[in-house]
Amino acid sequence: MKNNRFQTLSEALESEHIPHMWDGRPIPYETTLSLTYDDGTRYGHYVSVYRDEKGLYERPVHYARG
Repeated sequence: MKNNRFQTLSEALESEHIPHMWDGRPIPYETTLSLTYDDGTRYGHYVSVYRDEKGLYERPVHYARG
C-alpha cells in the first residue's frame, strides 16, 4: 500500500522519484505549490505538491506537459 502523506517535502518528492525537479522553495501550511520543470522537452514536466494544516505533505502530482 502506498503512503500518501509524508513528514517532509524531501520524503514526498522521493516517493515519486522527483526530488531533482523541485526548485527548493518551501511550502507554507495549507498551500499548494506548482511548477514546470524543464526536462528538455518542449513543454516540460508539471509538478504540484500540497502541504496541509498539520504540516504533512501529500504525494506529489506530476506529469509530462504537452
